[in-house]
This record gives sequence, structure tokens and C-alpha cells, in this order.
Amino acid sequence: MKKVALITGGTRGIGLGISEKFAENGYDLAVCASSPAEKYRDTIEALKKYGGRVMYCQCDISDRASREAMLEQISTEYPVIHVLINNAGVAPKIRADILDASEESFAELLKINLQGPYFLTQAVAKRMIEAGKTDPEFEAVIINIGSISATVASVSRGEYCISKAGVAMSSRLWAVRLAEYGIPVYELRPGVIRTDMTSAVTEKYDRLIHDGLCLQKRWGMPEDIGKAALMLAQGALAYSTGQVINIDGGMEISRL
Repeated sequence: MKKVALITGGTRGIGLGISEKFAENGYDLAVCASSPAEKYRDTIEALKKYGGRVMYCQCDISDRASREAMLEQISTEYPVIHVLINNAGVAPKIRADILDASEESFAELLKINLQGPYFLTQAVAKRMIEAGKTDPEFEAVIINIGSISATVASVSRGEYCISKAGVAMSSRLWAVRLAEYGIPVYELRPGVIRTDMTSAVTEKYDRLIHDGLCLQKRWGMPEDIGKAALMLAQGALAYSTGQVINIDGGMEISRL
């Protein structure tokens, strides 16, 4: 039986880079996003060309009923989920100085970027635990896609930084709680990645990267995150639960 990976936000940007890498390497996929399936029809068909099954679920990750409906839908196609990748997330609609930022934006980002993935992990982990009880050979992995914004302060998007700092602690909490069941939990922490989320600040980061922001003077690409996620899912760091892997071109190395 092929392994099944659930990749939230798996239809664009970093999520699509992950989906492509997993599909290419023989996984069956369940991918979700908040828009209707028609928007991603071509994307899903392209993923299917790798030879595996791919199902799309429309899901608002911040809404409990929507998450539950997605898991019910997935259960009609796949008996178990082997890999959960919490990737779905949003940036603030308006980059506002923290002296002026709104409570509405704060609440929205915390609900989508932190609360939703936290409770999706809870629901999927329970299913993984049950699968492990019935099948001693069952193996599961949970991977959270965080951000260097968990530790690098950006005062024009404080709510995003706080949401990703929460993801970092969430990863540690779940690593501790699920260790007894043999389910490792990891956090991948991307740096400056070229996606539609960063398209509005391309010129800014082109300049910063050129001037030495990162040791490796290039943008990160979605496939860079996909390769790292695949490595973790395949057990390359099986004795390292709870660890954070920075994928930032050396950006966070302190220098004089």
C-alpha cells in the first residue's frame, strides 16, 4: 500500500513544491485549500501525472467543521494518513506597523496559521494512534511548516511573527505528546522563499539578498522545502523528533 500524505495549502507556493516532491516519489496525496476545486483542476491533474492518486478537499483550515468534513472526505478514499504536513497559512492583508495594526488582522492570522493547524494535528494524530494500534508496521510523521519569522522580528507584520512563534512551540508540544506512540514531529523553518506570498516584495528581497542577507545568495524555492519534507517523511532523521530545520540559505547565522 502506498503511503498517504495530507498537505494543507498543497496547491500553490511552498505547499505545491511539497506536493510535487511527494507525488514524484510515490505518495498518494490529499491536498486542501480554501477555494473551490475548479480553481486547481489543472494543478491536480498535473500532480496525478506522477502516477499516484490525488484528491482535493476544499477546507477552511481555521474552521473546525470544515476540518472535520475534510477528514471524513479523506477517509472515503484512504484508510489512513501516514504524513501530515501543516503548511497552509496566510500573511496579513495589510502590512501595518504594530503601533497601528488591527485586532481583526491579529485574530485572523492566529486562527488560520496557529489554531487551525494545532487542532488539525490533534484530530489526525488520534487517527494515527489508532492506526498504529491495529497495524504494528504503521509509521507516521507530522511536519509543521514554520518560518524564520518565529525568531526574526518584523514590526510591519507582528501578527505573522507571533503566529509562527506559536507554530514553533506547537511543534515541540506535539513532539513531546506523541513520542510514546512513535510519531515524530518536526518543524521546517523557511527563509525567503519565492512564492506568490512574497511577490509583492520581490524588489526588496532581491536587493537584500544581493547585499548579503543570506550566505547563499539566492531566493529559496518551494522545491527546497519539498526536498526537506520528503527527507523527514522517509525517516532520514528518525531519531530527531522535535527538531527545527532552517531552510534559509544561512540567513540566521550570526556574523560579525
